[in-house]
Amino acid sequence: MKALVRVKIEIFGIMTKILILGSAGMLGNALVKEFSNDYEVVGWDRAEIDITNEAEVQEKIHALKPRLIINATGHNGVDLTETNGEVHELAKKINGTAVGKLAHIAGNLSVPLVHYSTDYVFDGMSAAGYAEDAIPNPLSKYGHTKLLGEQLLQKNTDQFYLIRLSRLFGRPGPSEASKKSFVDIILDLVTKQGKKEIPLVDEEFSCPTYSSDLARFTKIVVDNKYPFGIYHGANTGVCTWYEFGKKVFALKNLPVNVAAVTSAEHPRAASRPARSELTNTKLPPQRPWEEALAEYLSP
Repeated sequence: MKALVRVKIEIFGIMTKILILGSAGMLGNALVKEFSNDYEVVGWDRAEIDITNEAEVQEKIHALKPRLIINATGHNGVDLTETNGEVHELAKKINGTAVGKLAHIAGNLSVPLVHYSTDYVFDGMSAAGYAEDAIPNPLSKYGHTKLLGEQLLQKNTDQFYLIRLSRLFGRPGPSEASKKSFVDIILDLVTKQGKKEIPLVDEEFSCPTYSSDLARFTKIVVDNKYPFGIYHGANTGVCTWYEFGKKVFALKNLPVNVAAVTSAEHPRAASRPARSELTNTKLPPQRPWEEALAEYLSP
């Protein structure tokens, strides 16, 4: 896929150039759409850059000279990261080491870096959820790779926006590697595979995050030059996978028997936090996840 480059000229000059890495993924694609009206957006995905190749990343970004870098890359194979050594090493590179190198490059260029992390950096033991300053304690190897990225980001630059999210859903990006979200996966099970019953875990409370809302949240933070630091960008409200799935099928008027099961009945390799609500204490709250989901699923 060729690099996405959109150039727009204002009446009084050239628009600010920004670089979006992972531009053909679900979140990256939403970010390109959100920023393109007001910025000169350069989007790079796997075909344009290997995020784990430090020399290539440094050379290309220094040559581009963006005024803002947004890193929407990530390795999110939670269970494979837990069980497969090679996958774990790759996740450490993409989610951890590469973030630190990007932060170092951004620091040298004196430009802000936006990076995304996850509720899986928390252990889920807090019934009150987690504010931006909560102390991480991941349960899984995947969570540890994301925490490594957070730590290296903060170590290597002061000009960063670290935005956490959970349960991302939205339109898949144009890349073949762009995965479908939980929403589209369960809909495909019914509409394409003819499933009549879907078992879903009725535990593990967290906040669904609509990719378009998160992209808009990111632009608000950037445009208003909010203080650098950690932000929580998930939609408002918490639910289990069971409740999430029930709402999906209700909105689509599909007669599906959604069966509530326990984590023990649906074993997975990696441990998940039991309750990992991301509390937003710094900005006006995002709209409720139900409202965002209804918009996404509307005809």
